[in-house]
Amino acid sequence: MNRSVYVITPSSQSGKSIVSLGLMQMLKRTTPNVAYFKPLIEHKNEKDNHIDTILSHFKINMSYDDAYSFSRNELTDLQNHGKINEVYDSIIKKYKSLEEKFDFVLVEGSDFNEEGSIFEVDFNGSIARSLNIPVLLVIKDTFDTVAGLVNHAVVEVISFMKKDVNVIGVIITRCDKNVEEARIKISKRLRNNVFVSVIPNNEELGKPMMKEIAEELGAHILFGGDKMESIARHSIIGGMQLGHYLPRILDDCVCVIPGDRADLIVGTMLANMSQNYPNVSGIVLTGGFLPERSVIKLIDGPQKSIPIMAVNTGTFETATKIANMKPKIYAGNNYKIKLSIDLFESSVDTEELGKVINSVKNENITPRMFQYNMLVNAKKAQRHIVLPEGDDDRIITAASLIAKDKIAYITVLGNPDDIKAKAAQLGLYWDDERIKIVNPLDSKYYEDYYTTLYELRKSKGLELAAAKDLMLDVSYFGTMMVYKGQANGMVSGAKHTTAHTIKPALQFVKTKPGFNTVSSVFFMLLDDRVLVYGDCAIVPNPTSEQLAEIAISSADSAKTFGIEIPKVAMLSYSSGTSGTGEDVDKVRAATEIVKTTRPDILVEGPIQYDAAVDPVVGKQKLPDSPVAGQANVLIFPDLNTGNNTYKAVQRETGALAVGPMLQGLNKPINDLSRGATIEDIYNTVIITAIQSTNE
Repeated sequence: MNRSVYVITPSSQSGKSIVSLGLMQMLKRTTPNVAYFKPLIEHKNEKDNHIDTILSHFKINMSYDDAYSFSRNELTDLQNHGKINEVYDSIIKKYKSLEEKFDFVLVEGSDFNEEGSIFEVDFNGSIARSLNIPVLLVIKDTFDTVAGLVNHAVVEVISFMKKDVNVIGVIITRCDKNVEEARIKISKRLRNNVFVSVIPNNEELGKPMMKEIAEELGAHILFGGDKMESIARHSIIGGMQLGHYLPRILDDCVCVIPGDRADLIVGTMLANMSQNYPNVSGIVLTGGFLPERSVIKLIDGPQKSIPIMAVNTGTFETATKIANMKPKIYAGNNYKIKLSIDLFESSVDTEELGKVINSVKNENITPRMFQYNMLVNAKKAQRHIVLPEGDDDRIITAASLIAKDKIAYITVLGNPDDIKAKAAQLGLYWDDERIKIVNPLDSKYYEDYYTTLYELRKSKGLELAAAKDLMLDVSYFGTMMVYKGQANGMVSGAKHTTAHTIKPALQFVKTKPGFNTVSSVFFMLLDDRVLVYGDCAIVPNPTSEQLAEIAISSADSAKTFGIEIPKVAMLSYSSGTSGTGEDVDKVRAATEIVKTTRPDILVEGPIQYDAAVDPVVGKQKLPDSPVAGQANVLIFPDLNTGNNTYKAVQRETGALAVGPMLQGLNKPINDLSRGATIEDIYNTVIITAIQSTNE
């Protein structure tokens, strides 16, 4: 069941508040424990009106500070300094924290002072995509014709969809046309793939309350402070003689009067008391003038039914400010809140909308969410990882970062004096509690380790003297630490070959029960999704049986790292039954082994890459396949294809390739490329830590 929805608008004054209020009311009926989150607010030095209103009205048990991440100025500053990734990371962290505590999270996009900038519209879409949250798009009606409104709505929806934003519904607000006609025409254009609703315009919601007028003008309240919730549906200027002024009073109007016109002030109050004149919402006195003391005394009598406030600005300027106001729905304004909710519920099929929201399946994991989950899970696990290559600057730098971020405990192999000196030279953070340095020759475990190796390998002809020598090799020593349970995993290969790294593991760590093949996967973090590639580093020409093992291991690895439903594509140069040949037959046989051995795994093969990942092509070539067009685990027929493909995708798309991660061993041992960056080592330590929790 889907646990969130994101309300986004591409324009200012869209009526988004009505939708958010209505949605929250709808959600609270069936899911009491609902959170509210607004990633971006206008200002940090004053409370955001939307947050304050929703939290207080619905009595949501969360703090104001937990309901937002950044102000607009903070976002701009971080973006200008090239730190936009920090923004995404912080937003994801806050959202995930709410997701853990609540059953549902209603997310609302930012407001706009003016018509939304392209950056801000894209930013909201990008956040929705990063969080993998379905979107309700709110679009206001500003068009002269139904056709204009329909075209605009369709273009906006398609525009967001092209950016891989999952738009599940569009709600038109402030519509002053034939509501049903507009809804039907938009639905037809979108081919019923998107929920469509149209909310008619309600002029009352667009009118300010006296409280808002006072705040907008910076007015001083003289009388009637307890009546500030009244709505000002009209405004009039008092500048003529009383006899000409009184007939112009309208129902629920605010009267803008020079502060020295006692006749108009008293006349307005009497008119409000009279049954022969409309009700007056309030009086604004202009020019910095206050009525004479005698008039004040008259006003301050038993009748205090209307607010009276004073401003320093002139009459025309004051009236202009009131006319240009953009009214809000604020906390405590129960009348407008109720009006908004009633309008939403009378216009929107809430039962159908609820079904649409709940039916969304968030099977894919986004790259940013993948990275966040990796970090969180590694921190939660607090595993112990050994890094054998302590004579490499990249290794000790990565160890420093891991310790600083409190991701894991590290043992670095090498000479303690040399490593400490290098760390100081590089200016690295160092935590002796989290980073231990061990010289194999000086280790108290050295004798136990070489004796154990001898006992394990003597049947293979290993002599004790040779075991002693081997245990001085950092790869053997580090692997033995893992074997003995004195470390949870090992990361090596920055200075050693793959063969050198995994040879000790193959000799005494061994493969998992039921597996004979050690293989690898890369987690390919593309712009909009995460794919698992295997094998791209270990097995040159796998047999059908080996290929099946690689597929099964890769599917299990995908699940360990948050891909809830692995969909495995066994790649080949043909799809389905169209191709023949030895290579195709190998893939076809491997697919059948997977289906027989692990019927719980969704697998398709042989299948071409485009048919595996492109929904349109997948539907054309294999229309009945549950994997075609939706594959998230891609198994290459040989190392040549796999290695070249991952590098090509990485270079041409800018995708981050996390790995390789070895799979099939009893304990997590992972190999680095000799060209590995500090970031690669950092990520591989995280991967290894998570792997170790699934032993």
